[in-house]
Amino acid sequence: MSESGFSSSFLARTMRRRSFFRVAGATVAASTLVLAGCGDDSEIKPTDPGTVISIGSGENGLLNYVYLLEQLEAAFYQKVVDAKPAFLSATELAAFTDLRDHEVIHREFFKQLLGSNGIGAFEFNFSSVTFSTREGVLGAARTLEDLGVAAYNGAGKLIATKNTLNLLGKIASVEARHAALIHDLLGLDPFADVVEASGAAAGLGAVLTPKQVVTAAASFFLPYTVDVSSLPTA
Repeated sequence: MSESGFSSSFLARTMRRRSFFRVAGATVAASTLVLAGCGDDSEIKPTDPGTVISIGSGENGLLNYVYLLEQLEAAFYQKVVDAKPAFLSATELAAFTDLRDHEVIHREFFKQLLGSNGIGAFEFNFSSVTFSTREGVLGAARTLEDLGVAAYNGAGKLIATKNTLNLLGKIASVEARHAALIHDLLGLDPFADVVEASGAAAGLGAVLTPKQVVTAAASFFLPYTVDVSSLPTA
């Protein structure tokens, strides 16, 4: 889709949005430092030789859970940015580069936070994604971003440490902005399917449990199965 295919509101906000992306997840300086320290992360491999990958239990398990999701998002955007598909305009590719940078920062943040308790780097299976079409790439981005926001919403109540909860809340707010941007690029209602329309949770974001999230993302983990059965549930 060419830039002429953007909604007028998107074009009007392009520069403002670019400025926003430069400060929403981290400063430019911080981004540069983090990216400089992880330039070889495109070569990621599973660290568990078994079929089932357990991400642990307790709060470390929860952090490994979101760390895994951040690895997945970063790997996806890296593939798109590396391919530089012609169906993305220069403005859109710049936005995808910003998204990649944010997700790499989030990934590296959890990697440093977990230290030796981390699950290690994971190689994902993107065979279910059609990278050769605009619809395929944006559709996958929507799936990952909507899933990520719902995952953070579901994990928040399971975190016992206040400081950790605050950190996850900051990242969740950035992920929600990512999801809104992808919806905008698709010409969709930014609230469609991600905000409850009725009932006691009307107006609130969708919430998914770790089990629901890894089930929804199962194709990206193949041939491995991610085990979240030891995570807190309440």
